[in-house]
Amino acid sequence: MNRRTYLLIAASMVLSLLVSAQEKKPNILFILVDDLRPAIGAYGDPVAITPNIDKLAAQGFRFERAYSNQAVCAPSRFNLLLGSRSTSSGIYGFGQNFRDYYPDAVTLPQYFKQHGYHTESMGKVFHIGHGTYADDLSWSVPHHKELVIEYVDPTSKALGFTREEALFSNQDARGLPRGRAWELPDVADDAYADGRVAKRAVNRLRELKSQPDQPFFLAVGFARPHLPFSVPKKYWALYDEPNLPLPTHRVRPEGAPPYAVKYGVEIDQYTPIPTHVTEAAFPDSLSRKLIHGYYAGVSYVDTQIGKVLEELSALGLDENTIVVLWGDHGYMLGDMGMWTKHVNYELANHIPLIISAPGLVQAGTHTAQLTETVDIYPTLVELAGLPVPQVPQPVDGLSMVPVLQDPEVRVRDHAYHSFPRGGRLGRAIRTDRYRMVEWKKIGDTTGNAEYELYDYQHGSREVKNIAAEHQEVLRELQTILGRHPAPMPGRVPSSR
Repeated sequence: MNRRTYLLIAASMVLSLLVSAQEKKPNILFILVDDLRPAIGAYGDPVAITPNIDKLAAQGFRFERAYSNQAVCAPSRFNLLLGSRSTSSGIYGFGQNFRDYYPDAVTLPQYFKQHGYHTESMGKVFHIGHGTYADDLSWSVPHHKELVIEYVDPTSKALGFTREEALFSNQDARGLPRGRAWELPDVADDAYADGRVAKRAVNRLRELKSQPDQPFFLAVGFARPHLPFSVPKKYWALYDEPNLPLPTHRVRPEGAPPYAVKYGVEIDQYTPIPTHVTEAAFPDSLSRKLIHGYYAGVSYVDTQIGKVLEELSALGLDENTIVVLWGDHGYMLGDMGMWTKHVNYELANHIPLIISAPGLVQAGTHTAQLTETVDIYPTLVELAGLPVPQVPQPVDGLSMVPVLQDPEVRVRDHAYHSFPRGGRLGRAIRTDRYRMVEWKKIGDTTGNAEYELYDYQHGSREVKNIAAEHQEVLRELQTILGRHPAPMPGRVPSSR
């Protein structure tokens, strides 16, 4: 055999292998976690006990500076599943269903479905509740819904059906009592929804394993550490409450507009939280109990995630499955006197994002590249080798595949997010060092805007609005914001 013939045969074999690899599309396991800020060991949190997420990070790629596009559940999930920022879709709140405005939109799972995937979801994926519903067109089989608000302790259930239980089941909450902010009964993991979701995910992976001819997109949504902090007692026992650190900065940012901060909203829907929440409403004992409950929830959900990932490995599916772990937005744990989310500040918007893609991504790597939730749609599409989406809805995301291949590559020089408060829309530009928030009513001229500017060189808490003192930096970030399209007006909620 001469050299030329040998090379032709070798090239043919390589081409054949490449075609075979392309035909065997990777599976997608997408893990969504509600209200999870980067309270994870792999992200440097000194308190969190998260061995399973830490292991996933060691096997995959960690985005250190990923951000939600809006710090509230329903819109953040539309951002993810549509690839559209809230300011592009006009969906800023609850009670809105995207197909009322984009009837032919193609969601992320729906796009995979159109390209031969079996798509399936369970738990909290789309936000269901508060007048918002699931999307049947996204899935090959009906969505498996589970509870977000749940009590199993008889003393908690004695309160009766609560406001938040009603709202999350799209029922009238008027006149109903507040539920408890936490409970810690000595029960099995599957006494609560997340344990049942993990069990279902494990069973479905086994069944999908027996159908190797069709790749799958499996979305597994977990509710904790969302309030109420209803978690089995053994997860509370992992932490020593008296030694849990309290937030060191518990006052609003100096010079922040009064409408930019919030103290009630969500947290005040639970007992024993005061019904009138102020900066001084939380004594240390109450703050520690809430912080304890949050971290217990983090460890509980970490264990459930571990069960799913362990089964994925045991079945040998991990070799051809892209795993994504995403938190829908950040969370405030008494920082600046605030709790939960619903603001444009760092801790309410900074999220965990981990992608494991064997053979495509180097294990144990990480990047400081600024990344947004909307980037996940095009990134997953490219990783799976699917064509660039041509879809009816606005797509704002950029593929992060170049960053996954080289953590030093930069695709974005800033992250963008928004949140409406006080009749105004706050649009934020987050660079490596600064965050600027422009506040104005949609349609107002720039001259009527009010600004916040924060420097994160020495920490992640907003201490003082420096917009007046640093006009040059402010102008630079205003120029960046000016390159973005004008925000869409807020949509009218569906009457459904």
